[in-house]
Amino acid sequence: MIVKIVALLIRLLRIIDADEKPSLGYVLHYKKRSYDPIAYECINDFWIEEETPPQELDYEELEDAIYGVNAIPNVDCHINDASTQSSKTTIFKKKAFLAFESTHTKMRGGGLWQLGQSITRQLAQANKKTITRRCFASEADLKKTVLYDFHVANGGKMVPFAGWSMPIQYKDSIMDSTLNCRENGSLFDVSHMCGLSLKGKDCIPFLEKLVVADVAGLAPGTGTLTVFTNEKGGAIDDSVITKVTNDHLYLVVNAGCRDKDLTHIEEHMKSFTSKGGDVSWHIHDERSLLALQGPLAAPALQHLTKDDLSKIYFSDFRILDINGVLCYLTRTGYTGEDGFEISVPSEHAVDLAKAILEKSEGKVRLTGLGARDSLRLEAGLCLYGNDMEQHTTPVEAGLTWAIGKRRRAEGGFLGAEVILKQIEEGPKIRRVGFFSSGPPPRSHCEVQDEKGQNIGEVTSGGFSPCLKKNIAMGYVKSGQHKAGTKVKVVIRGKSYDGSITKMPFVPTKYYKPS
Repeated sequence: MIVKIVALLIRLLRIIDADEKPSLGYVLHYKKRSYDPIAYECINDFWIEEETPPQELDYEELEDAIYGVNAIPNVDCHINDASTQSSKTTIFKKKAFLAFESTHTKMRGGGLWQLGQSITRQLAQANKKTITRRCFASEADLKKTVLYDFHVANGGKMVPFAGWSMPIQYKDSIMDSTLNCRENGSLFDVSHMCGLSLKGKDCIPFLEKLVVADVAGLAPGTGTLTVFTNEKGGAIDDSVITKVTNDHLYLVVNAGCRDKDLTHIEEHMKSFTSKGGDVSWHIHDERSLLALQGPLAAPALQHLTKDDLSKIYFSDFRILDINGVLCYLTRTGYTGEDGFEISVPSEHAVDLAKAILEKSEGKVRLTGLGARDSLRLEAGLCLYGNDMEQHTTPVEAGLTWAIGKRRRAEGGFLGAEVILKQIEEGPKIRRVGFFSSGPPPRSHCEVQDEKGQNIGEVTSGGFSPCLKKNIAMGYVKSGQHKAGTKVKVVIRGKSYDGSITKMPFVPTKYYKPS
């Protein structure tokens, strides 16, 4: 086993020695994508293909080998400075081995992640030359937010996501960005998401036919998480909706679901209005959306508005002046931290982003999709397409709390018969959290009971930067879902010990009245 590990590391050093080196902070595989270590299933239709096969480091093979002995081998770190390689390459070799050694005692708690981050950062610094590659998602085909140039200027590494070119990370590692959000704050560009307004005296009864929330019961200026359902009770999408007034609703839907959501809403709106219903809509493509999250979110934003933010609580909505511009402000987010989502006219989005970063004195940092994924996973929040799909009901997904009491009594939404029956009798499967040993679990990893029988699968998983251990969520059969239940998680054909746990993994810090 030790020989196998050393052989794999030697292969890595051969890649380092090559004239052409990987860039963008991850090792490239021939016709294989390898994002490291967060599960990036949310990044669709994109991978990198070499024009000629490079010397390949199989990250998963290395990971398996290391976890197979549960330790790091002792490696002779001597490098001959008189070698024929350039002094720059020799220095990099030393740095790579130092990075390896620095994680020697941390491997059991995610040191492999840190090793990968250290090595790939050095790769990027050692040689900025980019290897020849072609992307199957053409840059020309991707939409760009108004902050695209701002992202690039600030070191954003852009990747395709739901048809958009979005930053996956900046100069900080994903781990550092995640920790900084928890400790200070993060600013995300989420302008790829779709904001829309429904207006008219019948906008509330119209929307209640499509979602499970008690929209009528919301006080003006408040909102809630909800789920759009289909006739079978499955989730079309999840959304945050706000009652601005009794005849104006504001909601945000996921970027990847935009087309199907808008088609679904439009079809039902045509039927509703043809019967005399008064409802119309406006899609806010003229606005951008920023998410400001973390302990310093409110202090930084308070510098830019005269309104008292301490009187705006979790899920509250206001239309107010921020940095001299009228914005839609919702106290919400996707990280488990206190924070805000700010809908701003697009022509003012860059100025607002700069102002927020300036007022935080550098403590709030630009943050990409990579850290956003690890933050939401730590908070136990669903990613639509992974943790919730059209065949998954809100009850199975653990979102029964989002179905208002009046809605449970009256129904009236698509799939109500299926959903209300599950509330009464219990679902056959349930979403749960997992802790596990071994490599970080990924989407579709099988979950077994202690006897080796299949009881479910992982839908999202990775290494938690905050907890320094593996976390995941997924679905198991009812009866096997209790916290503390021992399980086996199968990762690339090998079983690792795990247990079911409650979520969130990291306590949430939503700003609520005391």
